[in-house]
Amino acid sequence: MAPHSHTPRVALFITCLVDLYRPTVGFAAVKLLEDAGCQVSVPDAQTCCGQPAYNSGDNATAAAIARQVIEAFEGYDHTVLPSGSCAGMIQYFPRLFETEPDWQTRAQALADKSHELMSFLTDVCGVETVSASYPETVTYHDSCSGLRQLGIKAQPRQLLAGVEGLELKEMSDAEVCCGFGGTFCVKYPEISGRMVADKADNITATGAGTVLGGDLGCLLNIAGRLKATGSPIKVRHAAEVLAGMTDLPGLGDPVPHRQGTGTQNPDSRRDAKDAK
Repeated sequence: MAPHSHTPRVALFITCLVDLYRPTVGFAAVKLLEDAGCQVSVPDAQTCCGQPAYNSGDNATAAAIARQVIEAFEGYDHTVLPSGSCAGMIQYFPRLFETEPDWQTRAQALADKSHELMSFLTDVCGVETVSASYPETVTYHDSCSGLRQLGIKAQPRQLLAGVEGLELKEMSDAEVCCGFGGTFCVKYPEISGRMVADKADNITATGAGTVLGGDLGCLLNIAGRLKATGSPIKVRHAAEVLAGMTDLPGLGDPVPHRQGTGTQNPDSRRDAKDAK
């Protein structure tokens, strides 16, 4: 880790999809940040980043959400998000306040200190390797916002190279969109379906047992296609592998049952943590 004059105070922006579908990604992010020497907080007032409203042209709602985000996160040294898509949305916040200079200044200040998780670990904290093991061949999907807007390409691969037993095999067209695209998959379902089918074929062709990525929206979309075709390939957020939190089923995989308790919550780490 690069030297700091003080312990960085980092606010973790959980994101909606992590909160609702895969809390383990949030816990993995906390572990990785703490291992990098950061003091991590999770502001209670956080909600959506506002991207669905912004992408739908509802700038008034997006601005209202942005104000809430700014107020919740501006008191920290850094804001970190396990999502290139949501991290990219914060970079758009200043555009929402072109007629409100005070809010635009605050929005720009937050944008300047907001980072996608893997980019923050490598580019800001100077993390070169992690202590984790994942003895499997994997392939990696580059999400559009992280790649094209934030320049995230080498960072996850650098971190994954330090995972014991992991072999990365690149797929064809790794940088091509999976077809999710937020509201795109709702507006153009047939095009989206064809795109994710092509992505699933490219993943399968690598022979990898797991596909990783840095955006849960893309991963949920890819997992839906793979599981619909009966594929055994596991789908995970890269943070789970980097943090050594891979004991739970992959996205879309069957959830094991515990005797006498019915279906086990695959993200029961949240309950365990709350019980401590």
